Amino acid sequence: MTATAETKRRDELVERLSGAAIGTLELFGVYLGDRLGLYAALADARALDPDELAGRAGIAPRYAREWLEQQAVAGILDVDAAGDGTRRYRLPSGHASVLVEPESEFYLAPFAALVTAIGGVLPEVAEAYRSGGGVPFGAYGPDMRGGQAAINRPAFTREMSSWVAAMPDVEARLHSDPPARVADVGCGVGWSTIALARGYPKALVEGIDLDQASIEDARRNAAEAGLADAVTFELRDAADPATKGAYDLACIFEALHDTPRPAEVLTALRQMLRDDGSVLIADERVADAFTAPGDEIERMMYGWSITHCLPAAMVDQPGEPTGTVLREPVVRDLADRAGFGSVEVLPIENDFFRFYRLRPT
Repeated sequence: MTATAETKRRDELVERLSGAAIGTLELFGVYLGDRLGLYAALADARALDPDELAGRAGIAPRYAREWLEQQAVAGILDVDAAGDGTRRYRLPSGHASVLVEPESEFYLAPFAALVTAIGGVLPEVAEAYRSGGGVPFGAYGPDMRGGQAAINRPAFTREMSSWVAAMPDVEARLHSDPPARVADVGCGVGWSTIALARGYPKALVEGIDLDQASIEDARRNAAEAGLADAVTFELRDAADPATKGAYDLACIFEALHDTPRPAEVLTALRQMLRDDGSVLIADERVADAFTAPGDEIERMMYGWSITHCLPAAMVDQPGEPTGTVLREPVVRDLADRAGFGSVEVLPIENDFFRFYRLRPT
């Protein structure tokens, strides 16, 4: 490579890292706006000055002024300047779906909580790199738990029925008698489980997770959704003998890549099924093979992997964690080792998830 080409690559990296620093700081601004209810206050008003925002949100006026100015400079808010030098700030209508509407397909404010959660434990992650150990999921705190749930909630709420509909025989079973039994393994705070219960009211839907705080959140979310009697949540291992042969459908959404021993998890899911049952997996839509440089999806997934998904899975050893970048050939190998006779990639269009149907025979 020529000196000119090397200089060009250097300059591109300088520009890229400078932009990444600006973007990270702006995500922290989004975190403050979300956590303090500043966007919600702006969404409920036509325009606010700093004192009005401070009064509505219960923050100090000086902080309100600085945050509003930063958000306007970043292009997130619009600003109306009066002739006397006063300014009033507005949340553009199109930005509300990104920042304050939790079931919008464009809702991305939770990225700020996720990045903040990771930033809080990076020294522990660095130490795990040195020791070969891991960082427990709980160490990332409520911002990680809430952020993960919130970023996936729109997809679960809006798209769940279309995912199941890609398996017509399964969908028919969930609508029929006697009631089908469905397990949502690694359910987190329950949005996927709630979506299943809402879409298939005849089915007996159960959320299973190993994180007590997530189960408590899930029960609260179900109650607030008016579905406390339609769904159950249990702190339970999928390998619990009580689950053997009990389910028509076992689901694992955005969780297989987080497990320390994914082949064992799939073995447990296979044992949960009745003879004609199925497993539905949703995991990352990444390339089938490693390529560098990668596209934005690969870059994002590796970013989550090196800072959260792999360190959290490395806590429980010995293991063989995949990290976030769970490729289709790896899923097929894991399913084969778990004893499944059939692996099908479902014809579902999605920018981030790939869907697999696994059957025992």
